[in-house]
Amino acid sequence: MSAMPDSATNANLLLQTPRLIIRALRLEDAPAVQHLAGEWDVARFTSSIPHPYPDGAAEAWIRGQAEDFDNTFAVERRADALLLGAIGFDHDAEKREVVFGYWIGKPYWGHGYATEALQALVDHAFTLQHAERVRAAAMPENRASIRVQEKVGLVYCGVAQEPAPARGGAIGVEVRVLDRQRWLTLQAPPPLPIVLVSAVALVDADGRVLLAQRPPGKAMAGLWEFPGGKVHDGETPEAALIRELKEELGIDVKEACLAPLTFASHRYETFHLLMPLYVCRRWDGTVTPQEGQAVKWVRPQQLGDYPMPPADTPLVAMLRDFL
Repeated sequence: MSAMPDSATNANLLLQTPRLIIRALRLEDAPAVQHLAGEWDVARFTSSIPHPYPDGAAEAWIRGQAEDFDNTFAVERRADALLLGAIGFDHDAEKREVVFGYWIGKPYWGHGYATEALQALVDHAFTLQHAERVRAAAMPENRASIRVQEKVGLVYCGVAQEPAPARGGAIGVEVRVLDRQRWLTLQAPPPLPIVLVSAVALVDADGRVLLAQRPPGKAMAGLWEFPGGKVHDGETPEAALIRELKEELGIDVKEACLAPLTFASHRYETFHLLMPLYVCRRWDGTVTPQEGQAVKWVRPQQLGDYPMPPADTPLVAMLRDFL
């Protein structure tokens, strides 16, 4: 989202999202407002849009900006400059609270436009208006609007009676709020999944360590690593190593021959890797690559000469010290 600098009246507010422009209403928006707000399915969930929508009401509404909100803006689609609806807010500077209202024309329902517009103004309220809390309300039967609020992070806090001159009196609404602390928490990137991988330093009778090269077609192809693989659900790291060494190198290893040495914890772009490293000096069979991968027996002091994945590299120094 990008925004112009804030002002006392927000008259110059302009927000841009991937699909929308949120801008000041203009008189030339009146025909679109008249058409969209004139739909009963739009008006019935609002407190102030009359139905039938009188001729000239859109022009009067735009001139006054809004009856219910201090600041009301057009929601425009960037791709074709179509007006989709409107969004407005009241800012109580003393309470540091912002109250939102919005509507989207029926032809544009179901595309996430209301969520995108509300998210943009919520972010604006917390970043540029220094709000400590935002609030929105919806009639209980307006499940679509409630879902919009929940997607943005607002949580239910109770019911209230709201003045509704266009509906003939007060209406019952559900109120949802979002405070600054929760908003900040929601801004944090989602936690990466943790992938558990077991690796082993196979050490032969001459004190050399086996490295395997990642084959073409795999991530980080061409890099050298300690043999091992992903731990499956329900598997122990030792059981995973025993299985992987049989499948990849054709050797049999007993759990008692696996000695834990250290571990790697590394954040990749799409996951976080946790990798215990074991040392093994005894196995049955001859190391024979089963998947066409290249392998090399390397002296400990030469391990640093081989390019490795980022998670494996820090293990080299500890392994050299141990051996």
